[in-house]
Amino acid sequence: MEIRTLGNGLKVSAQGLGCMGMTSAYGPAADRQEMIKLIRHAFERGVNFFDTAEAYGPFSNEELLGEALQPIREHVVLATKFGFDIDLISGARGAGTNSRPEHIRAVAEASLKRLRTDRIDLFYQHRVDPAVPIEDVAGTIKDLIAEGKIKHFGLSEAGIETIRRAHAVQPVTAVQSEYSLFWRGPEQELLPALEALGIGFVPFSPLGAGFLTGQIDEHTQFDASDFRNFVPRFSPEARKANLALVEVVKAVAQRKGATPAQVAIAWLLAQKPWIVPIPGTTKQHRLEENIGAVALQLSSDDLRQIHEQISQIQVLGERLPEGALKMTGL
Repeated sequence: MEIRTLGNGLKVSAQGLGCMGMTSAYGPAADRQEMIKLIRHAFERGVNFFDTAEAYGPFSNEELLGEALQPIREHVVLATKFGFDIDLISGARGAGTNSRPEHIRAVAEASLKRLRTDRIDLFYQHRVDPAVPIEDVAGTIKDLIAEGKIKHFGLSEAGIETIRRAHAVQPVTAVQSEYSLFWRGPEQELLPALEALGIGFVPFSPLGAGFLTGQIDEHTQFDASDFRNFVPRFSPEARKANLALVEVVKAVAQRKGATPAQVAIAWLLAQKPWIVPIPGTTKQHRLEENIGAVALQLSSDDLRQIHEQISQIQVLGERLPEGALKMTGL
């Protein structure tokens, strides 16, 4: 597996593994022992970068990774997140964000225990807290880094000005936000800013929450607990309209002897050498398929064709529900 560098020296596999869907968001939690096997198999296949958060569950996702990665902890990079208003005992969710310095410290200690480790390699602020100056957040992380509990600082779904202010206090190693052929918003301002600052980028939902695999159409039925039921872009009408996007990807995949998912991930990898997507899955054959994207080379002609055709398609529907959109800086 190719190794890429995020920000100020964090070396990770060119593709990570997003673990959220193993315990929440896309329906009922998957079998725990099967997910432990899947995570360890990903490591055996060259993936060393694993993404979780206290909010996934809450807590159950971190606990899963803690158990799965404990035997190989010294060989992997663990990323988790703080920043939501979650009771650290009960897991009850509050209405919004909480990045008060004392809460960040408490979350860090709780995450360390669940992850069965003595340090967190990459600690993201999950969402910006409008009630706490980002300088105070960055300063708290700077102190935790000095104490050896955190190795690198990250931000998720943050706006450019927030990133700049945080970076001035404590260098930001990586920013995580949605980016794919299904949502190209970061290209406008975020990617140029990250390049200028020397910050890595970790796209989540690189497969457009599954849409770019070509396995979803307007007739697809999601589990009642699947978050896509509440996303405007995944309404039946939007899915039907947005299939034009998938047809572009399918055509390239057929020509390259690859799958649509592999083309979508390979396209991301081709954008910048400091981009590391984190597709998630609960199935080993999908994991193998995704990993295969790292070896898929898209030519300049392939990339130009994709850009020209995708640019003519207007994607229908917002990428998140209205309330969730308000919590992003993008």
